[in-house]
Amino acid sequence: MITARSLAKHYGDFPALDDVTFDLDDARILGVIGHNGAGKTTLLKIMAGLVTPTAGNLMIDGIDVVRRPFNLKRNLGYLPEESRLYETMTTDTYLAFFGEIYGMPKAAIRTRRDDLLAGLALEPDGKKIGELSKGMKRKVAIARSLMHDPGLLIYDEPTSGLDPMTSRSVLEYIKGLRDRGKTVIFSAHNLSQVEEVCDRVLILRRGRVVAGGTIAELRETFGSITYRVFFRIPDLSSFAPPVEYSAHDGRYLAEARSIDELNRTTAALAAEGAGIDRIESHYPTLEEMLLKIGR
Repeated sequence: MITARSLAKHYGDFPALDDVTFDLDDARILGVIGHNGAGKTTLLKIMAGLVTPTAGNLMIDGIDVVRRPFNLKRNLGYLPEESRLYETMTTDTYLAFFGEIYGMPKAAIRTRRDDLLAGLALEPDGKKIGELSKGMKRKVAIARSLMHDPGLLIYDEPTSGLDPMTSRSVLEYIKGLRDRGKTVIFSAHNLSQVEEVCDRVLILRRGRVVAGGTIAELRETFGSITYRVFFRIPDLSSFAPPVEYSAHDGRYLAEARSIDELNRTTAALAAEGAGIDRIESHYPTLEEMLLKIGR
């Protein structure tokens, strides 16, 4: 359980975070999104115990993170935006080193390391970390964050700079972590990834929470379903549809904001002899929500 109340962080007169409050149950994935400078990384660092807030309270699994941040470390896996690794080490040695830091027995280190390498499809082949591709380095950093089997994971841009196939692999792995009872907090600029993976989303703007909830709840806040009708029509000169329409890829697109508008639109198209290619339901995306919020 995570409970944040009135978290604030000021750098001089600049409020990086201001009165941030939210709750998260166990075994959930929370996405933290917002434009550049919204305070995402600052919030993640406070949650990881790396930055002390100027004001406010933060409790994670009964631990007062503001007063006792070090008590959180054994149950925390943190992945910064930039993977800073010991590049002269091999992957096996690197992961074993971090296992030893957490006091794991040697047999447990070997088992855990092998499980992580298999789960992340990592095949370093004895290479030094500095010789690995960017995608493999990112996977090594994720494996490091999981070596001691923490219950809470805080990931800042986990797929940053990765190719689509590697990004997909990492996302699927993160979804699997939730299924194994982990709590994951992460930020990402790729909002379609957030929409796909997260149970809940927190939207920040200039250091303040402007919206939060499940994707369904956010859709209700920022606009309900619309219906898109893609059609072709031989003669537009006398056509007056009940909703606005526009040219789209050699045909036309009309958008209805209710079932009633949809029915009137399709009836008008049928009366004009138009051919309807397809009808789609469309919910506002996270990207469209951010555009509504503004910077």
